[in-house]
Amino acid sequence: MRVGVVVNPIAGMGGRVGLKGTDGKVEEARARGAQPRAPGRASEALDALAAHAPDATVLAYGDPMGEREVREAGFDPVVVGTPGDGDVTTARDGTTTADDTKRAVEAFLDAGVDLVLFVGGDGTAVDVADALDARGADVPVLGVPAGVKVYSAVFAVTPAAAGRIAATFDGTEGAEVVDVDEDAFRGGAVDTDLKAVLDVPVAEERQSAKQRGGGTVEGLAAAVAGEVRPGVTYVLGPGSTVGAIKRELGFEGSPLGVDVYRDGEVVARDASEADILAALGEDNVVVVSPIGGQGFVFGRGNDQISPAVIERSTVEIVASRRKLDGLGVLRVDTGDPGVDASLRGWRKVRVGRFERRLMEVT
Repeated sequence: MRVGVVVNPIAGMGGRVGLKGTDGKVEEARARGAQPRAPGRASEALDALAAHAPDATVLAYGDPMGEREVREAGFDPVVVGTPGDGDVTTARDGTTTADDTKRAVEAFLDAGVDLVLFVGGDGTAVDVADALDARGADVPVLGVPAGVKVYSAVFAVTPAAAGRIAATFDGTEGAEVVDVDEDAFRGGAVDTDLKAVLDVPVAEERQSAKQRGGGTVEGLAAAVAGEVRPGVTYVLGPGSTVGAIKRELGFEGSPLGVDVYRDGEVVARDASEADILAALGEDNVVVVSPIGGQGFVFGRGNDQISPAVIERSTVEIVASRRKLDGLGVLRVDTGDPGVDASLRGWRKVRVGRFERRLMEVT
């Protein structure tokens, strides 16, 4: 097996600092204290690949786009190029471009890989699709989720799952690549656009495309708002279901951001991880709703609610019945294996004023 690995080193940097994406916002993310996320996610995937297919031939693009992580996983990679080759100059701070990703994929195609394993978000998936389309190639791809926006169906549910799938798949199927307008996203609108359909491994641990969940949530929102306790800090996640709770509490929250509420006041609006941590008290409750179609409770679109926040809080999951009807299980992918383990198991999900439904978190 020949696997080509390319890492978008800036993917996901905007999540924890509340930018809802990194496209065109790298310097702002760094100014807010953002740290690279993609290299660690790449290492998780490559460690799993090494455990399941230690004899695989791994092709890599030069640092900071994957070579180091491949070597650290125990492989001796075939390095097919370096960022900045051609007309694009890589910045000294490690910033790379979409053209670097495309050139990496083209080099993998020239080398005859069996799978392109890329680390990033939806924007990176679009770059990979563009490179394949330019060559008329149908080599299968698989995404390691590392971006803020991970709506496309070409991603595994976790980095470790990506490594396992890459090592063991024996069939492919078509899956959608979609992207979100980040400016509209920051303004509270989810405007998705179908960009491509790519061949991907057939696997249960690959996520489905995001669906918009519906259903009446007024009773659920009234119940949660009615149980708000004095002195407790409430971290209210993104989405329409939690948005109804925010309105019931008397304010219009940031639709796709995280708001912090305590004692009748909005303590932080559209908060970053640092804002949330600064606002937490002794008693904290995180209220989140899973993504329709995918079932992610943490790790997709709400990176601001980081492992450090979760560890200091009680988690309450809310959802409409209709949304849960389309989900077999709920999922978590916080980036911290210990926190993920603490969240897994059977949990009660609030679906109405009085009703709760048991759902398994995996």
